[in-house]
Amino acid sequence: MHISLDGFTAGPNGEMDWIKLEDGIFDFVTTFTDRSDLAIYGRVTFELMDSYWPNAADQPNATKHDKEHSNWYNNVSKIVVSRTMKDERKNIKVISGDLAENINRFKNQLGKNIMMFGSPGLSHSLIAEGLIDELWLFVNPLLIGKGNPMFKDPNKIIEFKLVESKQYTNVVALHYSKA
Repeated sequence: MHISLDGFTAGPNGEMDWIKLEDGIFDFVTTFTDRSDLAIYGRVTFELMDSYWPNAADQPNATKHDKEHSNWYNNVSKIVVSRTMKDERKNIKVISGDLAENINRFKNQLGKNIMMFGSPGLSHSLIAEGLIDELWLFVNPLLIGKGNPMFKDPNKIIEFKLVESKQYTNVVALHYSKA
């Protein structure tokens, strides 16, 4: 998840144009998608991703990352957590109701890792329920002042430990696991 130095994942109107992207980060993220066979999204992030990634590789100016991630996106099974979305399609399962029960059912299945891109609202719920095992935070060197915070009051202390960090040109990636 990309965050600003002051802890926001998006501006007050969902702006993400401040995120610093670079090839090294894309290559690094590909190592995670290669180890994941299930992606989880909140509805808003899913709709954003689904409007771009299915055909990104087909665009005349598609980058290496566009081609790799589009291929992964088109083949990975997806969970969308939503109270309003109803249309399930190939490789897409919509869940609502008891979040912990639903997510634990997927976590207990055989397979690779479950990966989540974005979806800060969903991440608040998953963290509060103790369902996040690892966090990768891509800290961007700027303050945006207000917006959607990465963390909201989980009503209890949840401890993570630093596993590793990686420095890129403008971004520091911090890897945490649940303590």
